[in-house]
Amino acid sequence: QVQLVESGGRLVQAGGSLRLSCAASGLTFSSYAMAWFRQAPGKERRFVAGISARGGGTGTADSVKGRFAISRDNAKNTVYLQMNSLKPEDTAVYFCAALSRSVPVAAEDEYNYWGQGTQVTVSS
Repeated sequence: QVQLVESGGRLVQAGGSLRLSCAASGLTFSSYAMAWFRQAPGKERRFVAGISARGGGTGTADSVKGRFAISRDNAKNTVYLQMNSLKPEDTAVYFCAALSRSVPVAAEDEYNYWGQGTQVTVSS
């Protein structure tokens, strides 16, 4: 049974930093591209960042470019999202997702597995 468990979300002031973690089990982690998505209240879920299965390639959405960075540790079956210079508009539930390909994509429908999400709230 595949499980993705996010952690690290909390209330933080604007300008602050957070690191989200997503621990995976039940799958061959190093064979999956991983990604973070987020869903703000009343909005659709959107791609934030993705990383290739071996970790050699990453991509981030324009809205977070230069502020957020995705990384992974295949020995620990964990993917991270480092978020710096947080803004109130970054407030959302953040989800990690696993894709059974080597390269991530932005389309959420392509992903095979999802976590339950972790809430990030940025106060102004």
